Amino acid sequence: MAEPESPETPPEETGAETPAESRAETPAEAPVARKSDRSPWNWLLLIPIVVPLLTFIYNHDAPRIGGFPAFYWIQFLFILVGVATTSLVYRMTRR
Repeated sequence: MAEPESPETPPEETGAETPAESRAETPAEAPVARKSDRSPWNWLLLIPIVVPLLTFIYNHDAPRIGGFPAFYWIQFLFILVGVATTSLVYRMTRR
């Protein structure tokens, strides 16, 4: 058979707050400002993407550095350009 329900004491008598009361006492939260990714510095990130696509820059054998053709050491320069550009954009856009 069903158990009889125990009479509950209203929250006012027990000193407990109802959820609506506890929310009413907390101060309103200030809206959080979102960071915008629309900085003009971000356009610099196109440099390490576009420059390696310009094959006429490295489509030759000479000059050789340490026995390596220009194609190989220019690729290493592209890596350095990408790291430098990314570091610059990061430093200029952080708040």
